[in-house]
Amino acid sequence: MKKYPRSILVATNHLKDLGGSETFAYTLIGELKRLGFEVEYFTFYKGLVSDKIENDLGAGFMSKKKYDLILANHNSCVKYLVNRGFIIQTCHGVFPELEQPSSYAHKHVAISKEVQEHLQHKHIKSKIILNGINLERFKAAVPLQSELKTVLSLCHSDEANQMIAASARELGAAFIYLNKYENPGWNVEQLINQADLVVGVGRSAYEAMACGRPVVIFDSRSYYPACGDGYVKEILEESILKNCSGRYYGHSFTIPALTAELKKFKKEDGAFFREFALKNLNITNSVLEYIRYFGERQPLSLKRGWLWAKRLIKGPALRKRMIKRYELEAGI
Repeated sequence: MKKYPRSILVATNHLKDLGGSETFAYTLIGELKRLGFEVEYFTFYKGLVSDKIENDLGAGFMSKKKYDLILANHNSCVKYLVNRGFIIQTCHGVFPELEQPSSYAHKHVAISKEVQEHLQHKHIKSKIILNGINLERFKAAVPLQSELKTVLSLCHSDEANQMIAASARELGAAFIYLNKYENPGWNVEQLINQADLVVGVGRSAYEAMACGRPVVIFDSRSYYPACGDGYVKEILEESILKNCSGRYYGHSFTIPALTAELKKFKKEDGAFFREFALKNLNITNSVLEYIRYFGERQPLSLKRGWLWAKRLIKGPALRKRMIKRYELEAGI
């Protein structure tokens, strides 16, 4: 039985437009390719993101009958690809139907403690792997202002954006927004770097943290009432248990209450959020966790892992770090 997959298929229900799972698929494929894996993708709906996967990353659409590993983001893909390889399904949420676990998957990954508990209620074991971010793409390119000058909303509802805009005006700060349904933009990291503080939830919040931006967790979703955890520096460990969705504390903010959260902005907090991202949200670490999870089907050979790292991983610096890790663990 193979310990390390050579051929990998990343499957996502839709890659037509921008969204969290679409961006995650793009990031995952990019890192797998960088590490030297043979990667292709599958989707039922091609479009903007699948085009970028092909053109930017050089990954093609599914062409094989079998793969060593299939990383599926939705249960629709799991069912369709059931006979094509070992499937790990990543469950990104607890409410959307496509995010529900499939019994056809061999293993399951939960992106938060909340999702893991949801799967446990369905008698499904899972491993928590946080949504990884490309920290070379998402990084601080513009220094923060010493005072709050610009607020960026990455919220998806008009209600939330109207409230944030009103709070920003009250503080004399500029308000900008990016809504995937109204004014989608691929280079979101550039807009994040124009802001001093970002309001959003989930992956949007993670990307802002990676750019060294303080974050207020708040939004209104079609499947859940408007709520948030607020300015999360002091409560980030708690908020992340529910994927920074705003459901940990679930405060129903008024405009004055939201303004009070924006007032908590401190320039020095940007470094805290960037450091958190470096330690917890690095896509390289996420990919290696998936590979280890695949290898846990039988006892792991550290010696073979050392040889795999030496042979497979591209890039001298990364290869050196990985080989050193295996040498320390295996005593070789």
